Amino acid sequence: MTGSDGPHREPGSDVRAAGSASERAREEEERAVEQALALVGGLSGPGRSDRSGGSGESPSRSRDPRAPWDSRDSRDEDLNARRSNDSHTGPGSAPHADRSSGSDPCDGRDSDLRDGRAAPAPGREQPPLPDRPSPGDLAKPLPPSWDRARAVAARAGRGGAPATIRLPLDRALGHVLAEALGALTDLPSFDTSAMDGWAVAGPGPWAFEAGAGLLAGRGPAAALPDGTAVRIATGARVPPETTAVIRSEHAHVDEARGLLHARRSVVTGQDIRPRGQECRSGEQLVPAGTVVTPAVLGLAAAAGYDALPVVPRPRVDILVLGDELLNAGLPHDGLIRDALGPMLGPWLRALGAEVSGPRRLGDDAGALRSALTSSDADLIVTTGGTAAGPVDHVHPVLDALGAELLVDGVAVRPGHPMLLARLSADGPYLVGLPGNPLAAVSGLLTLAEPLLAGIAGRPAQDPYRALVHAEVHGHPHDTRLVPVVHRPGRAGGRDHVAPLRYNGPAMLRGIAAADGLAVVPPGGVRSGTEVEILDLPWAPATPWTEGCFT
Repeated sequence: MTGSDGPHREPGSDVRAAGSASERAREEEERAVEQALALVGGLSGPGRSDRSGGSGESPSRSRDPRAPWDSRDSRDEDLNARRSNDSHTGPGSAPHADRSSGSDPCDGRDSDLRDGRAAPAPGREQPPLPDRPSPGDLAKPLPPSWDRARAVAARAGRGGAPATIRLPLDRALGHVLAEALGALTDLPSFDTSAMDGWAVAGPGPWAFEAGAGLLAGRGPAAALPDGTAVRIATGARVPPETTAVIRSEHAHVDEARGLLHARRSVVTGQDIRPRGQECRSGEQLVPAGTVVTPAVLGLAAAAGYDALPVVPRPRVDILVLGDELLNAGLPHDGLIRDALGPMLGPWLRALGAEVSGPRRLGDDAGALRSALTSSDADLIVTTGGTAAGPVDHVHPVLDALGAELLVDGVAVRPGHPMLLARLSADGPYLVGLPGNPLAAVSGLLTLAEPLLAGIAGRPAQDPYRALVHAEVHGHPHDTRLVPVVHRPGRAGGRDHVAPLRYNGPAMLRGIAAADGLAVVPPGGVRSGTEVEILDLPWAPATPWTEGCFT
């Protein structure tokens, strides 16, 4: 029985009240955890720039503009864990829904937690939470490795059958042979003398007649009788029945008796270039995919060619972005000189491309879109604007054009914000280079070089490796490209490469002195380690010394 001076309480009511308070505390704790995960992971919150608009479009076209590129490493573990939980979901699907029965996978949690929001506590108004990240954001893959990105670029370049044109020899230099070069005739096409001297038949001494003898470019001579000799010039057609040619310095001429004596023993066939010695008609001289060098031109001419079947050079447009760039004069008032405009054209020509003059567009999204849609090039190269800053327009313009992003960022330093896209099924490719000069060089060698080689029909080059003398620090997760110079081995040691200073992403002083770039794997390498070398398409104009650069 209870007293009349206190409220009546049902048995166990204190326990239920305590349980309710505990439940509210648990819900608030869960809500705080959800918010913390979203904010720490950079997956939602005010200011997020989501180019997909939450519509479930390709995740490769969205990026958080607040997150620096390096911040990815600190979030990888959490992101991967969240992606593994949501890997079964597709664009537009509920990321936490049970696929088999529709039951709540949270195992007893309130169903309101399914969309990442906790139910409000009774009697308490909850502030709005940031928009939940789209499934496309959660599933966005990390940038590909450096070697995989290069493989994607090379495969894209080889995607279509290369065209074939015929160019006269004086215009074919630097192009790539579209077909194997076969011999149109025997080389040489007749037996010729390899030396100035005497053509002889049979054993000596040999009788001869005074006269000019046989000269190059004359028609066939009569057969040479046994025991006779005739003067002959280099390149002249050897008479039938000739045994050998005796060099002038190895012969003794007895003018009074009209006899020729040999100062050395005579071997049958000596100093005669027999017909077909170099090749027979129809034999392959040079395979398809060979770059036409001056020596190839000479061989083709010798074999009887007037024109060669070649692949047209890839046509490249260069678009220089950035309002901060000066075309002339000293940097001033926050403006800097454009280093990429003067550099990219010659570099791309050295890679076998036909390049138009650079167009400077500034930071103008409309001008960029117009330039992309009006280009008839095989490849468009842009500089800058590939990150996610307020005036980085490359990604939004590509999204608006419906371009296909083949590579969106690469795990390489410098140059990780580089990208490769195709504007349409039959449209040009686009390589977006970062704005920093050495980072742009990295993008050229990572994406543009293998892409252009594929378009031009060049076969893939075998990797070249060399010892590096010096410890080279690496990035914890990404490949590094470091300018190096070749050095001869000392005291019989192996040739090696030495890393150069001034290898920051905005620096060109190191690459200007370099013979190539060392491909340094994540974590770096110790001195004496073999590393892959990317050779530059030219040799240094002067012999650099180590003191200033290494």
